[in-house]
Amino acid sequence: MFSWSNREGKKDPELFQNVSEGLKRLYRTKLFPLEDTYHFHDFHSPALEDADFDNKPMVLLVGQYSTGKTTFIRHLMEQDFPGMRIGPEPTTDSFIAVMHGEQEGVIPGNALVVDPKKPFRKLNAFGNAFLNRFMCAQLNNPVLESISIIDTPGILSGEKQRISRGYDFAAVLEWFAERVDRIILLFDAHKLDISDEFSEVIKALKNHEDKMRVVLNKADQISTQQLMRVYGALMWSLGKIINTPEVVRVYIGSFWAQPLLIADNRKLFEAEEQDLFRDIQSLPQNAALRKLNDLIKRARLAKVHAYIISALKKEMPSVFGKDSKKKELINNLGAIYEKIQKEHNISPGDFPNLKKMQELLAVQDFTKFPAFKPKLLESVEHMLGNDIAKLMTLVRKEEAAMTNQSVKGGAFEGTMNGPFGHGYGEGAGEGIDELEWIVGRDKPSYDEIFYTLSPINGKISGATAKKELVKSKLPNTVLGKVWTLADVDKDGYLDDEEFALANHLIKVKLEGHELPAKLPAHLVPPSKRQEQN
Repeated sequence: MFSWSNREGKKDPELFQNVSEGLKRLYRTKLFPLEDTYHFHDFHSPALEDADFDNKPMVLLVGQYSTGKTTFIRHLMEQDFPGMRIGPEPTTDSFIAVMHGEQEGVIPGNALVVDPKKPFRKLNAFGNAFLNRFMCAQLNNPVLESISIIDTPGILSGEKQRISRGYDFAAVLEWFAERVDRIILLFDAHKLDISDEFSEVIKALKNHEDKMRVVLNKADQISTQQLMRVYGALMWSLGKIINTPEVVRVYIGSFWAQPLLIADNRKLFEAEEQDLFRDIQSLPQNAALRKLNDLIKRARLAKVHAYIISALKKEMPSVFGKDSKKKELINNLGAIYEKIQKEHNISPGDFPNLKKMQELLAVQDFTKFPAFKPKLLESVEHMLGNDIAKLMTLVRKEEAAMTNQSVKGGAFEGTMNGPFGHGYGEGAGEGIDELEWIVGRDKPSYDEIFYTLSPINGKISGATAKKELVKSKLPNTVLGKVWTLADVDKDGYLDDEEFALANHLIKVKLEGHELPAKLPAHLVPPSKRQEQN
């Protein structure tokens, strides 16, 4: 349990050496006292520990059985991990935390939840039925130096979901969702169905949409036309379950190291994989901000919870009719929510789920609830209004110092450099490995246009070039960038090579590629290469 002193709590302003230390101190001295007083941990989430603030970013994989969750992890690491089982049937029947360790091996759940260095101690509350299905697979892999990955049992469908797991599966996933940095929902493009259990799981993750990403896996097994239909059906199904106006980001691809069955959409799959990899690689740099954001979310919920509990305590009679009053208050909880909203100007979105709260209150002894304690609320308000702002400055400094820190190794290295990097040899990169100037192939046709523009001393002015280049119908912002890149010697005129280069860049843009920020060396006209050197 946490300890704190009044002397430490009175420090103002708070000074922190780093974000992790600051978050731990703010939680211990300001938020935890409020949570403990108003029984927050009995209703919402167990108390946080130091390991929750110190741990590496975690990625949670969720999906129905045989959607490729375990294969996805193996694809990222390019290495098998202890306890790994892959097959078309429900193979992974355990929660497996795949983490970095010098020695390869497995730590069983009961041993894992007593390790103070691991952020899993509070999972002890889910009992032996869960702990027997929980393990940590440790191995020395470069990907795991930056992130940890949580593999989950395949969510069942049809008759299989009637079989009880022996523990609250949705509650365990919700516990992980509060603490991870990214939640990846995997779907199989070949058998797209959302079972009742999967639907319940997604609803349990409702408050964490900002962490959620969706992967439509095994998309190489269907044709382009079928893929369009499957994608539309997936978005429609998710829209019914995730009741938000924002569209969840869906990555389409085939996430394993096997040949594509139908290679028609290879470029799409490559682009989608790179986008997903970039998202995962950004997690270490954004980890401090995510932890800060989660603490703010938790503090807002703890505040509302304190108002609810103290309001219920205030309405309770001192002697007679306690049971009947308790039932009345639970039934009228919606009205109490509305009253608190108006009195304290709190958004409805900050309140816990009404039905779930009523179920939890039914087994509580209202006489043991504490009365309203303004000092505890003031301390949390001060934390949100002052201390968090100071910590935010520190977050930005740490992020700036970590610009080069990203996930490395495994599949992340395979497309970083060389000819198999995404987009290599395409667009502005075309001709990068060739000895001849790539623009020279089409230069004769560009020269025909150039000499009809009546060049003077072998060059045309900007005004003359503009009349020709605007025929591409590209916006001026793009044409302005084309001019900047093509006017290699920066004299305000274009010679025949620079004019050819300008047309080549327009062609690149019209084919759907982005223009480079700086002109690549292989696109510099041959006559200008000595000048640049």
